[in-house]
Amino acid sequence: MKDDGGLLNVVDVEATCWDGEPPHGAVGEIIEIGLTVVDLDAGERVGRHRILVRPARSTVSAFCTELTGLTRSEVETGVDFNEACRLLAAEHRAGVLPWASWGDYDRHQFTRQCRATGTPYPFGSRHINAKAAFTSAHALRKRPGMAQALRIAGLPLEGRHHSGADDAWNIGALVLDLAARGAWTEAAARGAANRAQ
Repeated sequence: MKDDGGLLNVVDVEATCWDGEPPHGAVGEIIEIGLTVVDLDAGERVGRHRILVRPARSTVSAFCTELTGLTRSEVETGVDFNEACRLLAAEHRAGVLPWASWGDYDRHQFTRQCRATGTPYPFGSRHINAKAAFTSAHALRKRPGMAQALRIAGLPLEGRHHSGADDAWNIGALVLDLAARGAWTEAAARGAANRAQ
């Protein structure tokens, strides 16, 4: 395992979406990547980043704007997906640091979009599903959404729900709460064991 100094990238993406089926020919594409750097050793969030991504095969719908706050004109100022992945690797050490997301949606969305566009996958193999870790640590029967998990943990929801940058920041707080309970190291070890199988 590479020495990462206790740093963890927490990632949350927002993608184009519709109220119902997508228009003909359109696909869900990442339009925002929120990334919070968590220093597990220091017990604090030490970096907050946002990458806007310009979609190539879809546009931002009114429903998507209502949900995420992102507008079509705003995401048009973003970088293309290939550049966003390059930035993750070059500026945020995505291929070196372990990373976490709330559930597996974000990991699967990157995998699908990288495959569809021929873009090199920016992350390393050390991914932790923070939702599964939280569910296990709190002995819950169902996996909660992020906002519900914050209520369970007694933590405030900071910013706007369904903003990639704000959600990554909030998930970072949940990770630190799990770490303070001693539940995060176990989750990371389980994640590594699952990938080795």
